[in-house]
Amino acid sequence: MSDPIQFYFQGQVQVVDDVSPTQTILQHLREERRCMGTKEGCAEGDCGACTVVIGEMKDGKLALKSVNSCIQFMPTLDGKALFTVEDLKQPDGQLHPVQQAMVECHGSQCGFCTPGFVMSLWSLYLKKEERSSPPCRQEIEDTLSGNLCRCTGYRPIIDAAKRMDELPDVLFDRAALAASLQTLQRDSMFVYRQDGRTFHAPRTLAELVTVRAALPDACLLSGSTDVGLWVTKQMRDLGDIIYIRQVRELQLITENDGMLEIGAAVSLNDAYGAVCLHYKAELSEMWQRFASLPIRNVGTLGGSVANGSPIGDSAPWMIALGAEIVLHGSQGRRVLLLEDFYLDYMKKDLQPDEFVQAVRIPLPRTNRHFRTYKLAKRFDQDISAVSAAYAITLDGDIVRDAHIAYGGMAATSRRAPRAEAALNGQIWNEATLNHAMQVLAQDYSPLSDMRASSAYRMTTAQNLLRRFWLETRLEAPLALDSLRVFAAR
Repeated sequence: MSDPIQFYFQGQVQVVDDVSPTQTILQHLREERRCMGTKEGCAEGDCGACTVVIGEMKDGKLALKSVNSCIQFMPTLDGKALFTVEDLKQPDGQLHPVQQAMVECHGSQCGFCTPGFVMSLWSLYLKKEERSSPPCRQEIEDTLSGNLCRCTGYRPIIDAAKRMDELPDVLFDRAALAASLQTLQRDSMFVYRQDGRTFHAPRTLAELVTVRAALPDACLLSGSTDVGLWVTKQMRDLGDIIYIRQVRELQLITENDGMLEIGAAVSLNDAYGAVCLHYKAELSEMWQRFASLPIRNVGTLGGSVANGSPIGDSAPWMIALGAEIVLHGSQGRRVLLLEDFYLDYMKKDLQPDEFVQAVRIPLPRTNRHFRTYKLAKRFDQDISAVSAAYAITLDGDIVRDAHIAYGGMAATSRRAPRAEAALNGQIWNEATLNHAMQVLAQDYSPLSDMRASSAYRMTTAQNLLRRFWLETRLEAPLALDSLRVFAAR
């Protein structure tokens, strides 16, 4: 048996049962629905020309978010709502305030990227009822972080984001949409079959354990921010797919025994939001820079660490904090340090029937100093050349339990044991720092690639350690906020 894909689109429930499990939403819109407003620019979630808005029920409430349709597979739409630029047309033929603002502020030139910008701005416009004032510049920039324009620059588009709230309101019937989506919710596993491949979307942890044991070679899919590119760029056949985002137990965020446990299906945006309640000053910039908003809306922290990219931005700071990873399989659950999970380049301590259930992040401790930094060619939405994280405990002026971790410096994100040893038990002064910086060169032999040379990576890794010392030294430390203001100039 195969369940049809059911989703809300253009005012009614749509039923699809004849597409490939890896057909993207973008392909379906353009090739099957003939909705040409949504564009393909990069097919990898970078340019935003394909931006749409997805609505889904979350904890009994309607959630609307912008996503990149070029890397999302059609079966992931089951039980959700899809909105494209065509949906903004008003019954009387008038433009939506978002579109009218773009016209008035001259926010479009060649027009190719415009539908994506409009949909990102619409996702911001939908929050109008929750706001007491127009969106601030930072909120606008974060909303547009996943949209690239090669013609106008961004000033007129930002002007349009400010102007749209000034125009007459267009209301969105959330209650009606929520009622429609409620009828599409499933209590048990969704199974879609086509082209000799299956797409399983379990609803419970027990269902996930069972289907994973039965299909140990199936591709585990979470946010599709990496897996989607295996299809669109590498033309890979994924075979059977197990989609974990609907598993209720994997959507939880809890605090126990001094640890923040984040389920593997929690979005990056929600995960960083939860972590930043405890590490606001230390991680807010990383949250903003980790990826664009549409990517953070669908990507997951669990998927990020399970993927194990050597240039991933999450693993270094989690390793520095001593984070743990929770694995689950047919033999039950096991917990290990995240740093022990990575064995070699793209190799993990993961049995065929296991999957990542959650990550566990230590909460702040007294006298524990923690920082993380990202170096990339662009501020927004760029892969790091070097990602660094440091955590030390100061016993008076003596360093204890130093954790130094880097991404981009080795085949995996990993610690710097020699530099840590050079710090532990020593006075936290410049002499100790200088020695640790020298020793750091023995911990890594970074590669040269298109993002940075080996020499650049080593020099910046050493200098980031100095920055950490400047921010945490006992004699007149520099304020974290002041440094970030200076760095942004």
